Parts: sequence; structure tokens; C-alpha cells
Amino acid sequence: MYKRLVILSVIVLAALVALTCLGYHAVAKWAQGLEGTRLGEFAEVAEQIRQDVKRKLDDFIQTEQARPYTDYLYYYVPDSVVGNEQSMPRLRSPLADQFTNSFAYGYFQIEPDNEVVTPYYQRGQAGQASSGALARDIQEHLLNVRQNVLPIAGARREALARASSLPSDVQEGNATKERDLGASGEGQSDPSQQVKGAPSRSKAYAIESLQQQAQESRVVTQGRSIAASNRVIAPRPQQLAEPSTAAADQQALTVDDRAAEAYSQRVSSQRRRPQSSSAQVEPESLQTKQQAQIAVAPVEEETATDSEDSDLVQIRIEPFVPVVVSDRRRQDSTFGGQVFLLRHVQIEDRGFLQGFQLNEAQLVREVEESTERLMREGMAFELPQTNRVANMLDSAPEPIAYTAILDFGFGDLLLNLREIDPGWITQRIGELQHVYLGIVAVVGVAVMLALASLWRTTRAQILLAQKKDEFISAVSHELRTPLTSIRMYIEMLENNWLTSKEKAGEYYRNMRQESERLTRLIENVLDFSRLQRGGKRYDFHLGDMNASVAEVVAMMGPYAAEHGFAIETDLGQLTPISFDKDAVAQIVVNLLDNAIKYARSAEDKTLVVRTRDSEGFAVIEVEDHGPGVPHRQHKRVFEQFYRCTPEAAEQGTQVTGTGLGLALVRRFAEAHGGFVEILSAHPQGAIFRVSLTTPRG
Repeated sequence: MYKRLVILSVIVLAALVALTCLGYHAVAKWAQGLEGTRLGEFAEVAEQIRQDVKRKLDDFIQTEQARPYTDYLYYYVPDSVVGNEQSMPRLRSPLADQFTNSFAYGYFQIEPDNEVVTPYYQRGQAGQASSGALARDIQEHLLNVRQNVLPIAGARREALARASSLPSDVQEGNATKERDLGASGEGQSDPSQQVKGAPSRSKAYAIESLQQQAQESRVVTQGRSIAASNRVIAPRPQQLAEPSTAAADQQALTVDDRAAEAYSQRVSSQRRRPQSSSAQVEPESLQTKQQAQIAVAPVEEETATDSEDSDLVQIRIEPFVPVVVSDRRRQDSTFGGQVFLLRHVQIEDRGFLQGFQLNEAQLVREVEESTERLMREGMAFELPQTNRVANMLDSAPEPIAYTAILDFGFGDLLLNLREIDPGWITQRIGELQHVYLGIVAVVGVAVMLALASLWRTTRAQILLAQKKDEFISAVSHELRTPLTSIRMYIEMLENNWLTSKEKAGEYYRNMRQESERLTRLIENVLDFSRLQRGGKRYDFHLGDMNASVAEVVAMMGPYAAEHGFAIETDLGQLTPISFDKDAVAQIVVNLLDNAIKYARSAEDKTLVVRTRDSEGFAVIEVEDHGPGVPHRQHKRVFEQFYRCTPEAAEQGTQVTGTGLGLALVRRFAEAHGGFVEILSAHPQGAIFRVSLTTPRG
């Protein structure tokens, strides 16, 4: 039995250890999954930023690509005008007051003769932009274009002209080769070099909005006379006069405002000239904006003829292409140089470039705005190329959690995403480990308690089996003794070995006592068996308990006298209660028999039986003056098959019995709603007190 229990315990403990190791492995995997999930969140945020920035750039490029080429001129003739060249009205460019427009900074046009035309500054009118911060910005921008863009304009124009004559698929194939025509290449950003030294958790996010292959060429038709007039328009004589003061400029603009309003009223009802199927209609917002510009001359009635309507030219407008120009004097550039977006416009045999400088500061601000809006809780970011840090703590920055490389094609912008509290994952893992350790501890304690309970139960079962063996041996001995005595007396009577009639009476008396003893033993065994099976039935009747006790004392008197004991009674007044007569008789018999067994060596062999009322209980006491019961055995003596150790009796005295008498006393007392207890007698001995009451229910 113990061997099997040891094997089972080893298996259970090994399984617990294996589950603990497996749980630790699961926690480690969960930690890796948590880190991967968080890294995935950073990557998802980076992709959302890319899409948001791309959407903004796409909207901007679509608007700029749809912008008429005439907007880049200081004055232009609208398409809706029909008439001779002398009567054509000339409107002020809608970009006149848009030096900075979203991602665009300073629009300009480069003529075939490398002359720079802008919508802000007219040739021959040097005084018109001679004062103010805006004037200085315009002058600096024109100087920058002449110094940095004109040197590459020729090569750029020839390359775009060649590309415009090729099929669209060939143009797309050559687009990547023409990324930096005319540039030295020093301003180009190498993503591989930028990634060097960056964390391993990095990824390049391509934003193709500014790439040529992401755009489409446009072909529009226009009247030949209008196209000829929209070349670099020379100012009218009254405009060549240089205003002396800013007030004069304002006055001229006021006059032009009135002329523009008059022209707008006249052309608002006219139908726009139809374009060819391949032409793209300009957005309504741009048409309205053009018609609202300043006109410099009154409009005469249109006298167009059919021949003039049919005299059309095709204008091919190529998509914008980014060009990076290195400028070592500028240390604040994000992309290592100035970025210009250029497009080629071809009108028959005349080709020229139009474009603007990319507003890097606005691009960075838009990236910051998208990042701040799309970042999730616990995230922060920085743009190391611009030395801009947002949502960071005042303390030293934490290690970079993820690096998104925003690749615009002409250069990269590093976006470092940081974890504000990088220890939260470790903290959560620690909390999970603590919870797991707590669970393991609880399970371990439960397993150990279960094993301990199993060991205890097994040991109890083994001890019970031993007690049952001892009980069988004791019962056999107890049965053999009275049967042997009875058989001996029967043989003596049968062989007439009697010396007198008194001896015959003694033999008969002994045979009766032994048979009564045998009966008590059998009754105890049968009652215990019934109690174990739950088949014991009680017959409760209201009666005189003192009479039942006195009857038992009278029956046990001869048995006690044979062993040298005298039984005294002290029966008090009892309140009538319902009780089982046989159970009460069995209680008194077992208590007297137990006292006779364990008090044989007592000097005072007087046994006292008392009855009395006590706090609603009917109390039965049996007192002896033997060695008594040790205090540590006061509860154990009422266990089944338990017999007091030899120290409970006089040393050297053989104590026989089955260990069922006192166990039955406790069971019968509990059946009557009472209890049993042991008290110490004076000067020595033990008092067994049984308190009975009418059971409820």
C-alpha cells in the first residue's frame, strides 16, 4: 500500500513540476507575443502616418497638376476670351498672393532662353517688390532659382522633352532614371545609410505621391491667339511706369479690381470653349478663382469667327518631377538639399519648365500633425533630422522602439517612435509572473494537502485494518472465554462431578453470567454493525429512566461482585423524557463493564451510578476509583476499536475487550441529542458522564 502511494506521489509531484515549467515557458512566449503585438502597433501607426501623409501629398499634387500653366504668369489671357490680340483682356495670376501655398513655396517658370518668370514679379517693374518682408523673400527666391535651378534647367528640359515624345510605358520606365538630372547627387539621401546605426526595428515606408510614375500627363487645347498671347506678356505702357510709393501701388490695384469685376460679370454668362476628348477640364474652383483675378484692361465684345475657333493648339503638361539640388550653405535642409518640383510644358515647338520649391517646413509640420493625431496611448515621437521632439518627457529620452523611414523618392525622413514607459511590458510580465507563481503556489499547496490527506487517509485505513484485525482477534478471544467456561461447567454437570448442591448452584450461576457476558458482546457487535450500515432503529418512548438504570444495575450486580466490586446507586429526580430503553441499558452496561475492566487493581472497588437533571439534560454518571484516563486520551477512548494503552491501567495488568463499548456509548448519546464526557474523580478515578435529551425531528 505504501509503495503504491509513494509511486503516486512521485507521479503527481513530477506532473506539478512539468506544469510549472510549461507555465513559465508559456509566460515567456506570452511576453514575446506582447512585445510583438506592441511592435505591430508601432508598425501599424507608421503605416497610418504614411497613408495620411500620402493622402495630403496626393491631394496637393493633383491640385497642382491640374493647375493651368497660365497661373505661373504675372498676367494671362483666359481661355474663354474670343477676339483679336489687341482686345484680349489680361488677368492677374491667381498665385499673385500665394507665395507660400501648402507644400509649395515660390512658383516660377523658366523660359527656353532661361529667363525666370514668376506670378509675383513683372519684368521691367523693379519697384513693385522693393519693400517689405515679402519683397525680400521674393528676391531671395528668384536669386536662389537663378543660381541653383537654371544650371540644370537645360538638361532637365531636354530630358522631359524626350520623355514627352515616348509612349507612356517607356516614360514610366525612364522615370526612375531621371530622378536627379542635372544634380550632383550630393543632396540625395541613401536609405541604407540612414538606416545604419538605427534600431533593428525599422522599416522604409514609400510615399510615391511626388514620383512621376504616380502622376499622369495632361493634354489640353487652346486657341492659337490665346496661346500666343500667354507667352511672356509685355506690360502695357501705363503699367511700365514705376510707382513711387506704396500708395500708388494700392491705387493701381484698386482700379484693377474694378476692371476685374466688370470682366467677371461679362464672361460669367459665356459658355466655355469646348476642349478635345483628351483634354482635362480644369476644376471649377480654379475657373472661378481665375475669373475673380485682377484685369488690367476692359473687355470688348467677342467677334470670334469659325476659322478662329478651329485654329487650336495642343498643350502637353507633363507630371511634376522632384529634383534635389545640393546647397552646402543651407544647413537646415531635411533632405540634404533643396527640393524643387518641376514639370515640362510643351506648346508646339516651344517648351518651358514650371515648378516651385518644396516647402520642407510645411512637409515636416504635416508629418508631425499626422503623427500626433494617429499616435496611440503611451507613444511619443521625434524627427531627428529636424531636431524636433514631441510628446517626450523632460527626462532623458527612452530607447527608440520603432523607426519609420518615410521615403519620398528624392530623400528620406526618419520618424522615431518611442515608448513613453518602456517598462510597462516588463511590469505586466512581472505581474503575470506573480499571478502565475501565486496560482502555482496555491496548486502546489492544494496538491501537497491532497497528498498529505491521501497519506493520512491511507494510514488511517491501514490502522483501521489493523484495528479490525485486532478486533476480530479480541472478539474471538472474548467469545472463546465465556464459551469455554460454559462448556466446562456443562461437562462437570454432565459427568456429575458435583460435591454438593451448593456447587451445582454456583455452576449454574456462572453459566448464566458467562452467557450474559456473551450476549452483551454479541449485542455490541450487532449494534456497531447496524450503526455502520445506518440500519439502527431506535424506539423512543416517554418513561422512567431511573427504573431502567436500576434494572441494569441489578443485572450487573452479580458480575461486579464476582470481580470484587460493589455498585452503589444515587438516583435523583428526573424529568420524564422520551428515550430508547435498550440504548440506555446498553449505555449503563458498557460503562459498568468498562469500569470493572480498568479498575480491577483499585483499592476502593466501589462503583457509583448517579442520575440527575442538569440544564435540560438527563445525566447518567458512572464513577470508579481506578487509575483514571489520561487527558490526551479523553476523546480517543470513544473511537471505534480503540483501547487504552497499558498506562491507563496498572502496569502488568492484561486488559481485554473489543474497543466497541465506549464507541457505542457515544453513538447512543448522540442519537438522544446528547453527548458524553470524562471527568476526574477524587481522590482518583474517572467519571463517565452521559447527558441525554429528547432528540429533535
